[in-house]
Amino acid sequence: MKVVILAGGLGTRLSEYTKTIPKPMIKVGKQPIILHIMKLYAKHGFKNFYIALGYKGQVIKNFFKKNKFGWDINFIDTGKNTMTGGRLKRLQKHLGKDTFMMTYGDGISNVNLNKLLKFHKRNKKLFTLTAVRPPARFGALKIKGKSVSYFKEKSKLDEGWINGGFFVIEPEFINFIKNDKTYLEREPLEIICKKKQLLAYKHEGFWQCMDTKRDKDKLDEIFKKKK
Repeated sequence: MKVVILAGGLGTRLSEYTKTIPKPMIKVGKQPIILHIMKLYAKHGFKNFYIALGYKGQVIKNFFKKNKFGWDINFIDTGKNTMTGGRLKRLQKHLGKDTFMMTYGDGISNVNLNKLLKFHKRNKKLFTLTAVRPPARFGALKIKGKSVSYFKEKSKLDEGWINGGFFVIEPEFINFIKNDKTYLEREPLEIICKKKQLLAYKHEGFWQCMDTKRDKDKLDEIFKKKK
């Protein structure tokens, strides 16, 4: 099964790193985050990768030319300023007519990808996303009048679910993407949601994205503890 990794964004919120390298090449421990992501897929038997390149894509190419992992890796330049949906649209001709997987190049998890795939196949919809609990950053308060009736430091209790990436997608979904300027997470997913073609696979385990320096430091800390 083909695995698409979106790895072309500018990574502006991590500009202290992304001035010289693309975001997926920022290291967690001693390895770029994209490698940790690919190892997760490979561990579950998915080793046919399509990496959607953009900003500083050559850096990613060079890394995999120097380091061999025994995987089938295809690099496709999807443009420097293309949005997430547009990058997938540009890959359409490479993906054929089979179900495929996709994720972002900046989030890591211990999601069971085989269970995710089985869930998708069993429910027969166009698109399955992995729903995760957002990392708890702030204390939760409940206020009645002027008094705090509930206080919990760094609570996940009321934070619900968010899109954690790690998608399984039917190729017909790509037809809902207009062009390079389309964000995957806006019109295409909103439209198929209304059509009841969007599923959520709930993952209660580990998940962490790398949007900010704080996120990167947290990932380094988790990696050091061998978690």
